[in-house]
Amino acid sequence: MKACACHILVKDKALAEKLKSQLDKGGNFHQLAKKHSICPTGKKGGDLGEFSPGTMVKAFDNVVFKKEILTVHGPVKTQFGYHLIKTLYRS
Repeated sequence: MKACACHILVKDKALAEKLKSQLDKGGNFHQLAKKHSICPTGKKGGDLGEFSPGTMVKAFDNVVFKKEILTVHGPVKTQFGYHLIKTLYRS
């Protein structure tokens, strides 16, 4: 199985919750990722491309491979910070 996902990574849970609220109200995921994400993928709107299970940390994989697609999930805490994750597809 493979999946394609994008994410926004921030250090602060409060900021992650604020961004999630904006996304829930129709905010643009890619624009918010470019503006706020501390991950290098933020420059690409948070696009992580396609990857297999086990590529990402467990908490991240659990969202990408088990939760509803095309829905923003999070904040999800990992050792990197707080993620907002949107799975684009699984195949």
